[in-house]
Amino acid sequence: MPQHDLVIRTTNGDDWREWRALRLEMLRDTPLAYGETLEHALTVDEAGWRRRAARGTMPGQTSIVAIDGERWVGHMGGYIPDATSGPMLVGVYVAPDYRGERAGVSGLLLEAVERWALGHGDTLRLEVHEDNPRARRFYERLGFTLTGRSREYELPPGGLELEMIKPLR
Repeated sequence: MPQHDLVIRTTNGDDWREWRALRLEMLRDTPLAYGETLEHALTVDEAGWRRRAARGTMPGQTSIVAIDGERWVGHMGGYIPDATSGPMLVGVYVAPDYRGERAGVSGLLLEAVERWALGHGDTLRLEVHEDNPRARRFYERLGFTLTGRSREYELPPGGLELEMIKPLR
């Protein structure tokens, strides 16, 4: 895959069609990872997709994509859930044919989210489903460690969301 065509940037409301297509791809690839069902995402109207895509331009949140030529191949987002918890990494996805350290997509996306997160705290948090060991290994390679905290996953099949954290300073 040609690295010279890869662009990392924030999303805006005009990206709604591409963001919708990528989100549906994400939900089809790993339904357990996103706290939303494909069925629900398919009911979101254009205004809803525009709001979602505009997260890249809104205070207290970010939405960053990797684009290779015309193809959207990855996403990482971040937001501040509350004043005490600091920035949280969400919506992590890299297309299967762009995964792996050799491709470098995940590293570039994470660098962009970390730059944003540094303006909001000293650590970056995330939650990963206990039945998603591939994602846990991926996050561990990126420097995240389990905190021992968890919460119930709100969608079927249930289970636990495990908290991981990475120091930024």
